[in-house]
Amino acid sequence: MPGQCSSDPIRMTDHISRESNPAHASQLRCINCGVVFEKAAQNFRCASCGDLLEMVYPRWNATRPDAAALKALWRERRTSGLPVDESGVWRFRELLPSFDDWQEIITLREGNAPLYEMPGCARIAGLRQLYAKHQGMNPTGSFKDTGMTVAASVARREGFRWVACASTGNTSASMAAYAARGGMRSLVLIPEGKVSWGKLSQALDYGAVTCQLKTDFDGCMRVLNEVVQRMPVYLLNSVNPYRLEGQKTAAIELMEQFDWQPPDYIIVPGGNLGNSSALGKALLEMKELGFISSLPKISIIQAAGANPLVRTMRENAGKKLISVQAETAASAIRIGSPASWKKAVAVLQATGGTVEQVSEIEIALAKAEIGADGIGCEPASAVTLAGLKKLVKQGFAKAGDSVVLILTGNLLKDPEFTLKFHRGDLFAGTEREKEADILKPQQRAPILLDASVDAVIRTLKEADDRLET
Repeated sequence: MPGQCSSDPIRMTDHISRESNPAHASQLRCINCGVVFEKAAQNFRCASCGDLLEMVYPRWNATRPDAAALKALWRERRTSGLPVDESGVWRFRELLPSFDDWQEIITLREGNAPLYEMPGCARIAGLRQLYAKHQGMNPTGSFKDTGMTVAASVARREGFRWVACASTGNTSASMAAYAARGGMRSLVLIPEGKVSWGKLSQALDYGAVTCQLKTDFDGCMRVLNEVVQRMPVYLLNSVNPYRLEGQKTAAIELMEQFDWQPPDYIIVPGGNLGNSSALGKALLEMKELGFISSLPKISIIQAAGANPLVRTMRENAGKKLISVQAETAASAIRIGSPASWKKAVAVLQATGGTVEQVSEIEIALAKAEIGADGIGCEPASAVTLAGLKKLVKQGFAKAGDSVVLILTGNLLKDPEFTLKFHRGDLFAGTEREKEADILKPQQRAPILLDASVDAVIRTLKEADDRLET
């Protein structure tokens, strides 16, 4: 039945999902010293050196997944009515950590994110082919859901009653929803005054215990790391490698949408850098396993006011993180000390991608341009188009290249930003006010009229004349 919980009995035989499949048994491995763990510590850090962990599948070396057979199976599952198959994450479960019982998973039918052609944005950027993979069409409105379904399912399997995250908004909304769906309780730490009301309202509605701390995101993360060490609480930030395993399925789905012929470039927003790390991991795995024959170049775009990765790559070639005091209206990427920076650097180097930064004006303009293509996104997603314009001007991407923008959040995530933009208030009274004049052609403020047919028709004609010119 539509809307049934994932704990419903499995109604069809699915021999691949039901059996314990040793070919994709997973392990956790430190990204720095290479030590392997069967189970992670509460903070998901290496017990030997303190670095992050990643998921590896050592038996792929001996029992290589059959790429052609899996492509056919994944396509067939799209017609299934099973919750595990309706999920755009678990449909690709042969490349994910295994569950002995698929009724244990928590799913809101996440994934299945559309791929849109972007003709208007393509013209603006100087390209013939431009696409947007809109992960903002996930159940809670952001890409976080694709990772949360996996990590929250693991938390429930391991018997945790409480899950927790530090968040700039999207993670908290997603975690709270999946915790509620899985019968768990959730704790959210957010920086005071730094989260949009649209995102905060989601966490509240899904029942999270929400704490606004008098610090920034990085400060919230420091507090949370102590909490999970002292209390039986399961950490659901992107340092959790199970999150990244779920998020990597967006790249698998994207390759399927391209009929396994990769685009030339994938452009990703850069915040805590888990998403770019996950997408890159998937592409490298697919290349190694024979699903694709070439690698798209993954490029990461950050706001100029929250640019630790850009500075790290430019100033020391990715050898040591340069943290910054982050400040940008694109709240989803307002992070000054990203946890997954080493993983992101490895992806950039492996795929031949690059980094770029964009101003607040450039973000606002790009967001309006994406909206004008009938798609829409939250501000953090718009850095992709803003950065792409620069990469084309620099000659890094060329007119004939195929490019995909990863839009990570829905337009409705930050309605305050959109309303301020169209009213002309976004940069009013700031040092950027005069520079913001460039945005006026894109602004569409509501027009107050008398309740008169003539007034409406006159306004309609004026708008038509303006658009014609």
